[in-house]
Amino acid sequence: MTPSDAAAAPPVRVPTPPATGGPRWARPALYGLLLAVGLAYFWNLSASGYANSFYSAAVQAGSESWKALFFGSLDSGGAITVDKPPAALWPMALSVRLFGLSSWAILAPQVLMALATAAVLNTAVRRRFGPVAGLLAVGVFALTPVAALMFRFNNPDALLALLMTVTVWCVLRALERGRTKWLLWAGAAVGLAFLTKTLQAFLILPPLAVLYAVCAPVSVRRRFGQLALSALTMVAAGGWWVAIVELMPASSRPYVGGSQNNSFLELTFGYNGLGRINGEETGSVGGGGRGGGGGGGWGETGIGRMFDADIGGQIAWLLPAALILLVAGLWLTRRAARTDSARAAFVAWGGALVMTAAVFSFMAGIFHQYYTVALAPYVAALVAMGVTVLWEERGAWWPRAVLAGTVAVTVVWAYVLLGRTPDYLPWLRWAVLAAGLAGALGLFAVGRSGGRGLALAAVGLSCAASLAGPAAYTVSTLSTGHQGSIVTAGPSAGFGMGGPGGGGRGGPGGGPDGEGGQRGGMRQPPGQGTPSGQGQGSQQGRAPGGMPTGPGGSAPGGTGTGTGAGANPGFGEARRAGGGGDGGMGGLLNGASVDAAAKALLEKGADDYTWVAAAVGAQNAASYQLSTGQPVMAIGGFNGSDPSPTLAQFKEYVGEGKIHYFVSGGGMGGQEGRGGEGRGGGGMGGGAGTSSQISSWVTENFTEVTAGGATFYDLTRPTS
Repeated sequence: MTPSDAAAAPPVRVPTPPATGGPRWARPALYGLLLAVGLAYFWNLSASGYANSFYSAAVQAGSESWKALFFGSLDSGGAITVDKPPAALWPMALSVRLFGLSSWAILAPQVLMALATAAVLNTAVRRRFGPVAGLLAVGVFALTPVAALMFRFNNPDALLALLMTVTVWCVLRALERGRTKWLLWAGAAVGLAFLTKTLQAFLILPPLAVLYAVCAPVSVRRRFGQLALSALTMVAAGGWWVAIVELMPASSRPYVGGSQNNSFLELTFGYNGLGRINGEETGSVGGGGRGGGGGGGWGETGIGRMFDADIGGQIAWLLPAALILLVAGLWLTRRAARTDSARAAFVAWGGALVMTAAVFSFMAGIFHQYYTVALAPYVAALVAMGVTVLWEERGAWWPRAVLAGTVAVTVVWAYVLLGRTPDYLPWLRWAVLAAGLAGALGLFAVGRSGGRGLALAAVGLSCAASLAGPAAYTVSTLSTGHQGSIVTAGPSAGFGMGGPGGGGRGGPGGGPDGEGGQRGGMRQPPGQGTPSGQGQGSQQGRAPGGMPTGPGGSAPGGTGTGTGAGANPGFGEARRAGGGGDGGMGGLLNGASVDAAAKALLEKGADDYTWVAAAVGAQNAASYQLSTGQPVMAIGGFNGSDPSPTLAQFKEYVGEGKIHYFVSGGGMGGQEGRGGEGRGGGGMGGGAGTSSQISSWVTENFTEVTAGGATFYDLTRPTS
């Protein structure tokens, strides 16, 4: 702190920690709210079956092999990894080791992460703004539709959101007294977040680093020294695993999925890094920007992306309110001391929100709606803090006006969002609008009348109206199973991926064995797609029959439908005839259905082989692996476009008797995909590539075998 700061500003105010102070009702209220959230999120959990079978297969492999667990291998044979670092897989794999393979064992750790995120969020907000604000933050977070989706799903985003919330909390604790240990914990959290989803973990670092460098209550020299130590901690926490992977001989570990040269660094800075920004992801599924202001196959980019028809219902219900309250909070604290903890909180949560939302809005590469779960804790914190500080200042007219205006904007925006699903609770949008506007008028009037009854009525009506829309979408999300690689929260809005005119966005429950696949495909650039630019597609899903869904039980997966516009003839329809997950986006994103005959064929003599089968594309391979419990090699990784294994390596595996069967179809542009080339496909559009070469070599040299509706090639029975 400079001498001028010391003279002009009061000492740093450090509120009493919740553990030693606060009203008696605060702790029971928090525990009750967390219990309610836990019960809601655990309810109907197994309806999603294996959820994203891509990650579930890696979890199953990790539960059987410590080496597969460490590297994040898709199979226990160690052929290829997922296209992310493995930290998010570790809790799920350990759960499966304890409880056995089931939907519940895979997804339960994600729900526990939701409760941990809510608890950390409460602690961070309550510490400075009081118990009511902390409880409000938990409520807003839990009722965010995309949070209800992803904290019950097995993608890495749940753990990432938890670690990012922990990071902000640790930085705020460090800012209170300038204590180094909290900044080191923040660095460790970011390092673990890097091992969860690589460079996305770094999005919030710039605003947090600048905040600490400017506002910490210690000398400038000490601030920068602490930041340097935190950076070293971050590198150590995230770099140890990277160093092992990069230094270990490639022959001693699985191939790094998603990379083109078996390098995790190339994966980090290419496919999962700059490629996501500029749309040039080598080996991608074909999205990416193609010039101009659009986002190519992943929707239009721009400042309005978070509010558009495809994403608004996931996260944007309270996003306008969060931005308004951020500005109000910064204005209210504009004259505070440099080290003021309230302003620091607004800057921390607001900086994280703005930075992350800006990157999401303008990135031209692969972007899915569920990525926005990262924003949920930031929105919740800002809403809770902003409402609290404005309510405390309600004696003046303008805080009341801002609070009332925020409620009015929120309910009008909810009216718009609910109008995008006109067949879903059509009465709700009008009820929300009427109640919200009435509540807003009450909030503006409460300061003048001073009546306690009017205040309680206005607050209750405003909260109920503001949260009714996201709550309804959250209930819809909790009651529906979700499966596959692209999932969305709430009822289907009837638009494709990227908004009206885009490709078919799968609705709730679009599953790995969805009948008809994902017809809509992906949004097309001008001049492609059907002549009219319109094509209706549907996606329905159900979990494989008899799949275990929890301890001692089994149940089918969720079902649902979704429609989309703008068919892409290059991706084709995936047939679902008992197992042969033929190519196209359906085979790429949603895997295959495995019937009893195919399962029996693969299980016979399985112990004699390293891999009971090989299949093009990870989703296709995962379906067979999860059904049989035996390792299945995913040729080409997720997209079928990674150059692993090479044809020479595959021939060597076959010659050594390590692989029993080859599964026909799978990957992009696979068998019978409209517009694809070559039977068996693989690679981008079924063109040249290692997976295509392997497919051609197998079909030309080995005996075809059918089981149920699936076609295999017996690699122990050459045709000549």
